[in-house]
Amino acid sequence: MPRTRPTVADLRAWKGKRQLTMLRIFTLDEAAAAEEAGIDIVSVPPELVTHPDYRKAAPTLFSMSGMDHLGAGTRDDYLRLCGKLLLAGADAMYCSAGIETVRYLASEHIPVVGHVGLVPSRATWTGGFKAVGKTADQALALYRECQAYEAAGAFAVEIEVVPEEVATAISRRMERLLLWSMGAGAGCDAQYLFAMDILGEHKGKIPRHSKVYRNFAAEYDRLQRERVAAFTEFRADVENGSFPEDRYMLHMAPEELATFVTQLDRACGRADTSNDP
Repeated sequence: MPRTRPTVADLRAWKGKRQLTMLRIFTLDEAAAAEEAGIDIVSVPPELVTHPDYRKAAPTLFSMSGMDHLGAGTRDDYLRLCGKLLLAGADAMYCSAGIETVRYLASEHIPVVGHVGLVPSRATWTGGFKAVGKTADQALALYRECQAYEAAGAFAVEIEVVPEEVATAISRRMERLLLWSMGAGAGCDAQYLFAMDILGEHKGKIPRHSKVYRNFAAEYDRLQRERVAAFTEFRADVENGSFPEDRYMLHMAPEELATFVTQLDRACGRADTSNDP
């Protein structure tokens, strides 16, 4: 059967039955690759999901978009942003704002995805960029937070850098809330990685939870060296006169050239054309 784009109802129906795959992507090429590879869910920035060719490249990818609450504005601003992106082709909206904002958006039938664990925009409250939920008290607080998201109407949360045992225990106790794992183990409903990590595009430290499947950084370095070499050869050819060669030139028929030169000389007021081509 041909693949179709899943709905929120589909994702909820699959809870506990299969592991979904999820990528953070940034380009049309990555969207097309994710589509062809059979990825289930993608997180896409607003400028990508609103691109007129996005759904041509990714017709069956369940696509979450949105932005951090620090840049989104008020609840009404958030609602307007949701409307714009959903009309453009997004299937769900990421919301890092407070529970009451999540409740407000869900009450307007916006499919909302929250965020627990290591949340970059809130990392100062959990001690910086490090694992969350390593103590019993922290783990219980995570469970309470997931309960609050579910009660507020969110259908999923990203759960980031949380011990596998904790994420698994919480996921099993959520009746309707989906947990999308970024570094939180296989006991959740989806496995979420950044495309740039999978492709090895970082030249710095790769996150511990990420697996590198290809070395695009090395390929980009090779392409840059080839780019410099090609530009250098072009400059040298121009300087030594070997470019442009005759095969790259367009020529005029001799009789047309003679007529053109005669007319040109008349236009310029020249009488002596003996030295012209």
